[in-house]
Amino acid sequence: MEQPVLHSTFVIEKSYPASPERVFEAFSREDQKRRWYADRDGQELTEFSSDFRVGGESVLRFALGPDTPFEGVEIANIDQYHDIVPDRRIVSAATMSLGGKLISIALVTIELVPTETGTDLVCTHQGVFYEGSGGPEMREHGWRVLFDRLAALLPA
Repeated sequence: MEQPVLHSTFVIEKSYPASPERVFEAFSREDQKRRWYADRDGQELTEFSSDFRVGGESVLRFALGPDTPFEGVEIANIDQYHDIVPDRRIVSAATMSLGGKLISIALVTIELVPTETGTDLVCTHQGVFYEGSGGPEMREHGWRVLFDRLAALLPA
């Protein structure tokens, strides 16, 4: 039997050859965030919005594609921004549901650290995962894929 509640923290670090200002812009501008965070091949995007301000929400809803065991089932990610320091930090609380069932809640901190060659992004994900969530391994994999997609958007 799957454990009913699992707590987990993971940290992902990624370096980008772009300034912290440029990386921050990819999070703060709705059109740019949509390109790396929301638009996905093989999945039907049903809603995306990003009210990027303290107290604002980012909403992503999409139907899973045929390459998954949950074809047509909706995934919803809703993030509320709690702390934003331009070009340095973004802290949000996120919920994820699958087919209308809550599967996880997380506190996500994105830190942008300037380097000689660009920016080091540090993502700390502190999560509570419920039955059917796929656990922290699946979520960490998802963030790694998203950060690779972000790299494709940023200048080399």
